[in-house]
Amino acid sequence: MDLSHLGTPVGPPVRVHGGFGNRMYRLDTDQGSFAVKELNLADRRWPYHAADVFRFEQAAFAAGIPMPEPISASAETLVHRWVEADTMPEAPVSESYAFEIGTILARIHALDVQWPHPPDDEPMPRDWPDLAARASATGQPWAAELVCNVQTLLAIADFVETCQPPGPVVLTHRDIQPWNLLARDGRPVLLDWELSGPLDLSGELGSTALALAKGPGFDAIEPGIFRSVLDGYVAGGRELPPPGPSWFAFMIGGWLGHTRWNVLRCLAGVEPNTGPGLALSHEAVWAGVRGLPEMYDRLPELEALAG
Repeated sequence: MDLSHLGTPVGPPVRVHGGFGNRMYRLDTDQGSFAVKELNLADRRWPYHAADVFRFEQAAFAAGIPMPEPISASAETLVHRWVEADTMPEAPVSESYAFEIGTILARIHALDVQWPHPPDDEPMPRDWPDLAARASATGQPWAAELVCNVQTLLAIADFVETCQPPGPVVLTHRDIQPWNLLARDGRPVLLDWELSGPLDLSGELGSTALALAKGPGFDAIEPGIFRSVLDGYVAGGRELPPPGPSWFAFMIGGWLGHTRWNVLRCLAGVEPNTGPGLALSHEAVWAGVRGLPEMYDRLPELEALAG
């Protein structure tokens, strides 16, 4: 990585662990501190439009969206100004924090930024029987659970592909989750914009509101926090789409694809030199094979949150 434009380093880059898709480093130079993200190009699930995402980030930052300042972007590396703030636990946020996230989404969706690409719609994976057989043959620790849930994973693929979102399609962040948020003086800072692109509004609102209203599972969902995100969005001058299953199709479909991606990494059995480490991929598979069936079973309950 050529980082000479960031100034003279005062020490080596320091790895910041925990990323689910790429690798992050902190670099301190005579010009300040920077978050340097090394993009995983070896096995991406879809093309990455680095220049267009960077242009979108620049517009958001100029409009006052609370986020790290975007510094530079290439096909391999993203650089942002380092932000000192508190990480967010995977737990229900406060209603005021959720409300502000809703207003931030409204401001993002009001930006006048052109996007020259169609949505990157990921085909839903249907090779779960083969993956389950390979997992059993190679002795993966989660193989038995995957085998038990093959039919449910296929049903989730059917649900996502047949779901008809109501629109409108908005240019948006697409990944507002606790691990992509910080709190500075108790208020949100929005990180990790590299999945930005067009998305049906219901999918963005459902994914965001649910992520902020629950903990790691689905047993403790706070309806008031879910609603606060929507109230903030309306207070920001935007209209809500009609309730329905499309509010959660994007979230469960994305989780399904992410789980398969990590299954393939685990089946390879080799510590990768880009993206998340093998241990983190195993954790992601465990979370998917256990959490996806539970989310699918509770879709009627989740739909009621948006009603």
